[in-house]
Amino acid sequence: MSEFGMYFQLGWQHIADLEGYDHILFIAALCAVYLLRDWKKVLVLVTAFTVGHSVTLALSVLNFIKVSSALIEFLIPVTIVITALTNIFRKNKDVTPERVQLSYWLALFFGLVHGMGFSNYLKSLLGTEGSVVMPLFAFNVGLEFGQLLIVAAILLIAGLAVNFGKVKRRDWTLFLSSAIFGIALIMTIERFNLLIKG
Repeated sequence: MSEFGMYFQLGWQHIADLEGYDHILFIAALCAVYLLRDWKKVLVLVTAFTVGHSVTLALSVLNFIKVSSALIEFLIPVTIVITALTNIFRKNKDVTPERVQLSYWLALFFGLVHGMGFSNYLKSLLGTEGSVVMPLFAFNVGLEFGQLLIVAAILLIAGLAVNFGKVKRRDWTLFLSSAIFGIALIMTIERFNLLIKG
């Protein structure tokens, strides 16, 4: 397997890893208010998240920024809690251009946080490797591929629930966002305790 192929595979496997499900929860929270027919909006949203995490992933791996890993591990579930709460309190028809634009800015900002989380994993893989440009690029492309797989699965499930299960769109959003909020809140509390102990 080529170097690109290896890091590409590591990238998508990392984001799809059920043991590190915090990133999956965040992607699910981002997509919770959308259906398959909204794929263009979702693509822009996920791209904003990708831009954010690409920037800090690169800066962190290249040692331009250094942030405590315990702090980042705490902030990641905080981003999930905020995103889920935003969905819960969002009105059914609250899709004004200003509101959509705010969602994109939040995705971009939260992507910055998640990128630093990804960088800890990638740094451990790189070890003493000389050039990090190709591994960084391949890993990032792999992350994006993994994200798109997760998005496709969530939108497919949402479509089945709403179109075939006759679940109201708002009920689906509340169900998924509330479940994500509950899991992320527990993670936030646990990681906060680790942060203050460390």
